[in-house]
Amino acid sequence: MWYRVFCRSDREPSPADLQACVQSPGRVVEVRFRGDDLGWTAAEFSLGGETPIYVERYLDGADNLREDLNTWAAWLETCTYSPNYVVLMELVIQSKQLVTIRKPLDHRNDSAIEDICRTLAIAIATTADGVFQIDSDGWYTPGEELLLKEY
Repeated sequence: MWYRVFCRSDREPSPADLQACVQSPGRVVEVRFRGDDLGWTAAEFSLGGETPIYVERYLDGADNLREDLNTWAAWLETCTYSPNYVVLMELVIQSKQLVTIRKPLDHRNDSAIEDICRTLAIAIATTADGVFQIDSDGWYTPGEELLLKEY
């Protein structure tokens, strides 16, 4: 399952802040970030040594992101059943970065993994003025307000 965070700001979510937000009592998450001169570009969040959550950060100017954003905007244009489809379409078009979060399908602690993925999406959307999308579920504000249900 995929989570995607569409961000109007190019502000980089801090690796330390992201690591801190997924830790909780009794749950130790190991985190590794990779990056370049533009900041972090990928991360792995591992719980219990099993398949990690993979996170990748794409920047509009550096990663030729515009085609992907246009594809998502075109898909949103078909969602006329939602009163928020135009606002979301505009937000996606204005995005300066896209962060993808790939939830592993084979983890024994699915509820903890789900919580970590959602927590990361919220933290990134909050930091970088964005919204997040969960495959086959919907589009959400950083405050977890459902903007568009996916059918």
